[in-house]
Amino acid sequence: MDKTAIRAAAPMLLPRRARESSKRDYGRLLIVGGSTGFSGAPTLASRAAVRAGAGLVYLAVPQSIYQIAAVKNDEAMVLPLPSNALMNGCVTGLTTPQFDAAAARCDVIAAGPGLGRADGAVRLLSSLGKKYGAQLVLDADALWALSKLRPDYLAGLERPAVLTPHEGEFRHCLGCEISPSRPEAACRYAVEHRCILVLKGADTVAAFPDGTYYVNQTGNPGLARGGSGDALTGIMGALLCQFQPEKAVPLAVFLHGLAGDLAAEARGEYGMTVTDVIDFLPEAMKLIMEE
Repeated sequence: MDKTAIRAAAPMLLPRRARESSKRDYGRLLIVGGSTGFSGAPTLASRAAVRAGAGLVYLAVPQSIYQIAAVKNDEAMVLPLPSNALMNGCVTGLTTPQFDAAAARCDVIAAGPGLGRADGAVRLLSSLGKKYGAQLVLDADALWALSKLRPDYLAGLERPAVLTPHEGEFRHCLGCEISPSRPEAACRYAVEHRCILVLKGADTVAAFPDGTYYVNQTGNPGLARGGSGDALTGIMGALLCQFQPEKAVPLAVFLHGLAGDLAAEARGEYGMTVTDVIDFLPEAMKLIMEE
């Protein structure tokens, strides 16, 4: 790929890291997700977050899949949450002192991958908005849980949350139609609800509460597979730990698509996997690193 053309298309460039720095300089991220049969989604998110440079990554999963998630994740610190065996091993909505201590220290909390659609997810999302001052990233089942909360939930958060729906979730979880265009629909929601709306799909749109937006041009049909959104959630959370949202959100979308383009070039759009996308993320980041 033409590095010059890629750098010219990037919304911003990644700064070089200071020689004298520590993991605490690059933020703490807590990912919350998973349920019985869905240990892969939060794991993909945590692996992507580690690759995207977060200083510390915590992964909170239901007790029902804790041992599986702990084996799968070497570089994220895995925490168990109370789970309900009668509800597909989903979280009950209760937290633990260990979880509370981690959440209180984190800059960003990303919730949703594989979380499941149960009452416990709704209770947990409600507590995330009330108890901690972290930046929230809401994806997948967290968007469903959001639809069950008060309409003013987003407006009451300390910082604007980042929502990452695909078109189906935008319609069915957020209750919006995509009209008259994707950018206009995304901007309308972001402004009305004081949030950052990332409408995924071809030409992903990132819209901000002030009405500004970014339309991404990287990515390919090979990203249209389960787990792709989970990887974006991890990348988004990691970059929000390191940069302000105005920089982190467009960069996350761009890098996710660029890593997908590199994966497609090496493996093909049919054969590439989400793990390939995560593995190509460091190369994508190198391509837009400041000289």
